[in-house]
This record gives sequence, structure tokens and C-alpha cells, in this order.
Amino acid sequence: MKRILRVQDKAFDASAEIAALAIGSATGALVTFTGLCRDEGGTLAALEIEGYPEMAEAEIGRVVNEAERRWPLDAVLVVHRTGVIRAGEAIVLVATASAHRGEAFHAAEFLMDYLKTRAPFWKKAHRRDGSAGDWVAAKDDDEAAAARWISSKPAL
Repeated sequence: MKRILRVQDKAFDASAEIAALAIGSATGALVTFTGLCRDEGGTLAALEIEGYPEMAEAEIGRVVNEAERRWPLDAVLVVHRTGVIRAGEAIVLVATASAHRGEAFHAAEFLMDYLKTRAPFWKKAHRRDGSAGDWVAAKDDDEAAAARWISSKPAL
């Protein structure tokens, strides 16, 4: 299985990243998700994401291993940014490839639910009005989505 896992402070080109997977003809599905920095109704200028790249990549790799145990995957790509990310810019890219779409969709959801709730990143909001923003915690909906994976492997 091919895997690309990176934590970086520079912007990425989602199309080029996906093309680098170079999946084979046995792959029947490629699911991609690009997470963008929202402006939160015009109040948010940027998010500042902090993390230790080596630690984060190792932890993401551990979770990718879990995804591989749950679903037969041909390839996985995870690129996550750190630093100051302006509203409208990409924060994260996840791509999963498998013989069948259900497996690719579930694996991508599993990885994103982990990244939103448990990945070792810390996010601070920067407001448009210049005021100091708060540290951002996972939302209840994100926690509930992640909880479904704790004891289950969804039926395909």
C-alpha cells in the first residue's frame, strides 16, 4: 500500500498531491476530502495551528495503520498544515483509495474524524477585528462522529 503522510507549514496543491498517489488499475475508488479554513460568518481572519510535525506524523501514521486494519486500502494520503492559515485556505487533505467506494469513504471519514478530534494539533482563532481569539476545541458534533469508530467497524 502506498502512503503519503506530511505535516507542513506551506500551502499545498491538492490536485498535485492526489496525482502523486499514482494508484493502480485495481483501484476502483478514490475518495478525497479537503478541509478549508472557514471565516465563521465573517468574524475569523485565520487559524493558527501549532504542532510538532514529527510527533503528529507518527501519530497520524498510527491511525492510518488502524484504517488499514479495518479496510482494504490501496493508498492513503494525509497532508496537514501548521502555522497561520487564512480563511479560505486549505488546512488538510485526506485521500483514500480502495477497490470499492464504501471502503474508501469509510476510511476517509475515519481519518478525518480522528484529525478533527484527537490529532496532536492546537488551533487558535485570529479575529477580523484584531481581537485575541480563543484556542479552538473539537465541537460536540465532531466528538460524536469520532465516537462511532471506537467499538465498531461499519458494515459496507
